[in-house]
Amino acid sequence: MTTAIQPGTGTPAEDPQILKISKEGENAGKASWAVKIGLSVLCFLWLMPVLGLLINSFRTRDAQFSSGWWSIIKNPFDSTVWTLNNYTQVLGDNASGTNMGKAFINSFIVTVPATVIPILIAAFAAYAFTFMEWRGRDIMFIIIVALLVVPNQVALVPLLKLYGTLGMNNTFAAVWLAHIGFGMPLAVYILRNYMAGLPKAVIESAKIDGASHFTTFWKLIIPMSTPALASFAIFQFLWVWNDLLVALIFLGRGDNTILTVALQGLQGQTGQGRELIPAAGFVTIIVPILVFLSLQRFFIRGMTSGAVKG
Repeated sequence: MTTAIQPGTGTPAEDPQILKISKEGENAGKASWAVKIGLSVLCFLWLMPVLGLLINSFRTRDAQFSSGWWSIIKNPFDSTVWTLNNYTQVLGDNASGTNMGKAFINSFIVTVPATVIPILIAAFAAYAFTFMEWRGRDIMFIIIVALLVVPNQVALVPLLKLYGTLGMNNTFAAVWLAHIGFGMPLAVYILRNYMAGLPKAVIESAKIDGASHFTTFWKLIIPMSTPALASFAIFQFLWVWNDLLVALIFLGRGDNTILTVALQGLQGQTGQGRELIPAAGFVTIIVPILVFLSLQRFFIRGMTSGAVKG
């Protein structure tokens, strides 16, 4: 006598439907060829300007002005159109009197403190807003978040007058304070939302063990908040590194010139130095690209954590 096996009740050998379901599960989340091709085309179109900038940075002045960068496809080994002189002039002294090498160092001097200091201060503030009880906490947080909608430009003139009174204009400290103040609301908002999603049991366990707020913050909250810290670090670093307005107002041109200001003044009024702009532009963007690629694994996680609570 043969017993009929109902679908879904037998072993994998007796019920092929089980094997079919497991195979479908293995392909879950995989993109189709159409999606892969579409994303490849989109990435190529996105990278074309950067590719053109890189190619033009190695071409001579005559080659840049006589044809587009895509013309090298016909004869890529023509030695008359390739040169390293553009980078030599950009990283040294050139006809415009702009030293991009020194400006490169100045950009690091401005960007690193203007990125690290807001993160440190905002992390302390976010911890206080999340894990400490004090009067007016919610109102203060609402005020800080409301500052996100205030344009930074409205504070430039008052700050310029204040720094002039204190003798701080054309100094790195003036730019640091400006960027720290402008970046603080976003930093507090991001870090507070992330810390609100951390497990409360860990904090309660630390309190039971007698840990102080500083110990809890430094040894527990900071390591667990690395994705959010990296996310804001990317935002702040890119914003400060690519900033022109704040640096031009509070630093101006001179010994403290940064890359964006130097790049803006590289082309003279009569057009000299135009062939150096692609090389200078590539020098300017290479650091933000490396920073983003090195921290991108934390970026999405840090931005989305704490956004939705279930």
